[in-house]
Amino acid sequence: MEKLIGTITHYFGKISVAVLKVIDDEVNVGDTIHIKGKHTDFSQTIDSMQVEHENFEKAKKGDEVGLKVDGPVHEHDEVYKVTE
Repeated sequence: MEKLIGTITHYFGKISVAVLKVIDDEVNVGDTIHIKGKHTDFSQTIDSMQVEHENFEKAKKGDEVGLKVDGPVHEHDEVYKVTE
């Protein structure tokens, strides 16, 4: 099962980092997410999250965090939390 938790607001291609704006619920390091958009469709496990170069274990509604991503993403791509 998947639940929409946020959207991508920025993507830094050279370092493969996306900025995720959490719009619902929360997301933790170790969670599996599914990033889906017009040209994007892949799942990955969150290995780390950062805000202003500080590591965070959890992001909640309203937060914007940087995530290392496994592939290119685009602004407005939707991010789903994968649950069993």
